[in-house]
Parts: sequence; C-alpha cells; structure tokens
Amino acid sequence: MNKKITGVLTAIVTTFDRDGEFNPAAQREQVRRQLDAGNGIFCGGTNGEFFVLNQQEKIAVTETCVDEVNGRAPVVAHIGEISTRETIRLGKQIARLGVDAVSVITPWFVPLKQQELIAHYHAVADALEVPLFLYNIPARTGNTLQPDTVRTLAAHPNIIGIKDSAGSYQSLSGFLQAADGIDHFDVLNGPDSLIHQGFVDGCSACISGLANVAPEAINAIWAQFNAGDIAGSHQAQERVTGLRTDLYNIGFSPAAVKKAVSLLGFDVGDSRYAVQFSADQQQQIRQIVNQYLQ
Repeated sequence: MNKKITGVLTAIVTTFDRDGEFNPAAQREQVRRQLDAGNGIFCGGTNGEFFVLNQQEKIAVTETCVDEVNGRAPVVAHIGEISTRETIRLGKQIARLGVDAVSVITPWFVPLKQQELIAHYHAVADALEVPLFLYNIPARTGNTLQPDTVRTLAAHPNIIGIKDSAGSYQSLSGFLQAADGIDHFDVLNGPDSLIHQGFVDGCSACISGLANVAPEAINAIWAQFNAGDIAGSHQAQERVTGLRTDLYNIGFSPAAVKKAVSLLGFDVGDSRYAVQFSADQQQQIRQIVNQYLQ
C-alpha cells in the first residue's frame, strides 16, 4: 500500500547559477525553505522548467531534492516526455533515486486520441515500480485528459492520482467525480486559485507554484483546513489569491515566480526560456512582493 500524499507540495523552481547551469547548493536552500514551512516537494514540473532541462539535469535536480528532504516530506518528480519510450527511460532512472511517486504530463505537440493517451499511460505505469500521477495541463500540451479516460486509467494499480492544472473549477470537479469511490486514486489541485476549494471538495493535496514565493501563506490554507478551520482556510486562500492575480498579470508563472523569489533575496537564477522583464516590470514585482509578504 502506497503512502497517501497529502497537504502542500511545492512545484519547486530549478535553481541556476550566473552561467545558467544547475546550482545544487541553491536548490538545497529552496528545499529547506519549503520543509521549514511544512511543504513537500514536486520537482521537475512546469515551475521547475522541465521543458528546458536535459535528462541528466532532471536526474540531478531530483537527486538533490530527495537527498535534502531525506524522508522528512514527500517528493514527487515529473518525468513526462513526448514519447512513451523516453518517459519510461527517464522514469526508471528517477525511480531509483527514492521518490515517493512520479508525475507524467500528457505528451505535447502531437494531438492524441483518448485511447492513445490510455495506451501511453498504461505502458508507463506497467514499466515502472514507482507509483504514478497523471498530469493534465491542456493549455501547454494541446491534449486534455477526459474524466472518463481518467476513470479508466484509475483502474490501473500503479496509477494513484491526477494533478489537474487545467485552471478551471469545472475541470477539477470532473476529475473528483471520476475518482469517486476509487480509494487508491487521488486528485491533486494545480491552480493556486483553487487550493481551498479543492480541499473542501476532496483533493488530497495541492501542487503550488506560488509556494516558492510564499511557502507559509500557501501552507496556511492546508493547515487551517486540516485543523477543521474551514473559514480560516478560506481567509488564507483570499490572501494568496491577490498575490497570484497581481504576480501572474506580469508574466507566465515560472519566470515571474522565479523573479519574485530572487527579489526576496534568494539566488535562484534566471529562467532559461526566452523571457525578459523590463525594469518597470521588475519594480512591479518588487512592489507586489513587498505588499503581500513584507
């Protein structure tokens, strides 16, 4: 029986040095920040910029996170690639590092039928001993997992849940309904705007990019909910929602989140993909950070 993953997992940024290379020491510092706030780790995801990391770097990031966590919190690593073959290849290497589970995004660029997605996930789940979460983020992949497809996949003993980052309450609700009655299958909420509602409706955990910026504030949503203070959890969500709205109005979350963390005084480096912030935008981010966190 796999240990149930609950609470907050931070979709942790991947730290780079001034030359744009992976910076393990800085990565460990960010992991410690999250552990201190009571959060687990989701590494190599969208906020971890998996799309600009090679496989050796993905392994190094995961190995660093697992080593620093040292069993104190859950670690889930994203392993999704476009091909089934490469996903399995990376997954086998990541599984050896001691992660609690892996997450697999739908393949991207190529449009796939639902039956093709089922075949892809079945092949990956069959090939790996580590438990697997589906990962739905259609705005970035062009492929959407349908609730009926998810219910079919949930019957596989090694597929233990889904991370939904579609961004809508309708999508999240559809997966929660699909998972109803399947004890070993959990729904993890992706959008920071729906953390509280996700817990109320039955999500076991959230995967939060914004927790990089505000680890304690995100954790408070879960902590209050878990303590039975539903109103307090909702209030904690309201505080976070303003930060999210203002920050994400400036840029796509990996780079905007990373810049905010940098402006908090942490050496996480710049994002690798082709994004730039003007001096005015950086000042806006600094003002947002000061308004909500200091």
